[in-house]
Amino acid sequence: MTLPTDLMSILEKAALDAGRAILEVYRAGPSVVLKNDATPVTEADERAEAIILAQLREHFPDIPVVAEEAVAAGNVPDIRGRSFFLVDPLDGTREFIARRDEFTVNIALIENGVPVAGIVYAPALGIAYSGADGRAQKFDVDEHFNVLNRRPIGCRTGNAGLKAVISRSHGDPQTEEFLRQEGICDHTTIGSSLKFCLLAEGLADVYPRFGRTMEWDTAAGDAVLRAAGGRVTCPDGSPFRYGKTDQSTDVDFANSPFIGRGHAS
Repeated sequence: MTLPTDLMSILEKAALDAGRAILEVYRAGPSVVLKNDATPVTEADERAEAIILAQLREHFPDIPVVAEEAVAAGNVPDIRGRSFFLVDPLDGTREFIARRDEFTVNIALIENGVPVAGIVYAPALGIAYSGADGRAQKFDVDEHFNVLNRRPIGCRTGNAGLKAVISRSHGDPQTEEFLRQEGICDHTTIGSSLKFCLLAEGLADVYPRFGRTMEWDTAAGDAVLRAAGGRVTCPDGSPFRYGKTDQSTDVDFANSPFIGRGHAS
């Protein structure tokens, strides 16, 4: 499908409106419950998702939306042979609960298994990243939710040594072994989909992830990275795809391990 000319402005507004609701809960202090899979969810997740879903349905009523909390409640649309949105209303819930500001709002559009447009908004940090049509940008968001200082970003080139970005909350022996095999000594840790964004703006080169993730965790950051000139593959180099249903080894929309790379790595 041809991307609507106003797609990114619609995704941007949905993300910022969701971020406003998230910050209201964040500042008041969230209450936390556990879902059936033992992962935490807060009022902020639910309020943000409702805002995003309402806006996507208003503007794109024919495009199905796969959203984290809706899926947890058993509301899963049929996406076979169709473009669809992936939504994580609050990526990094553990960061949110721990009062670390690295949580994000993630919205992405998937076509033919590939994230072709996405936005990642970190409301507590006042920054956002977006990507589509081979163009990625970063912008600031002030306390009144006005967008400021848009600038293009891209993966870095000519770096002498590789720098990795890894999960703050989900380290594992496979990641350590990957860094050893690649000869990477320099790495930083950060939560949520911001790891993709550090690659996209040229602050790191590789993001290995061997622990379990879901498609809504990764799609928006993946879209930004690809638009910035990077790539995401399975560890063996095969394509990393979205819309994975009827999997024999895991639930619908669960990801396999992956490696995100800047184009120079």
